[in-house]
Amino acid sequence: MVKHILIIAMILFATNTSAGNAYPRSPEPSLTPGALCITPDSYRYPEQIPYCERALNSFNKESIFITYRAFGYSLSGDRGQYKVDHFIPLCAGGSNEPANLWPQYYTISKITDPLEALGCEVLALGKITQKELIEIVVAAKADLKKAPEAIKAFKKILKRR
Repeated sequence: MVKHILIIAMILFATNTSAGNAYPRSPEPSLTPGALCITPDSYRYPEQIPYCERALNSFNKESIFITYRAFGYSLSGDRGQYKVDHFIPLCAGGSNEPANLWPQYYTISKITDPLEALGCEVLALGKITQKELIEIVVAAKADLKKAPEAIKAFKKILKRR
């Protein structure tokens, strides 16, 4: 089944050259719209957010790379320079489904990883809702210029605990 999905994705996106970049600067909306955890391992935070444990194997990860390459990204360079990122972070209730995964270049993760970690700390304190955190993370991953301001705001909230 998964093999057929990959083949279909390759056919659908084989002629797409709009990406034309070495790597995506943000998740490609048609490939990675984001998805929430629907089969939780536990519930977290005051809001009782469904939480899915990280569950990605090398096949899952490679299928994300294949799909993005078929869309037009070369994903050049050493594979070690990329990670498969959860668009909606697991700590915010994101899923391990392909709709929530994308190949993130290390320079991008240096910007977004601190945002996710701090945002989930604020979420754990009940100072922000899941919906608000997801909106902030999604906006920052779509426009990296928004990340520093969100990080600053999260740090300010954490200082006031």
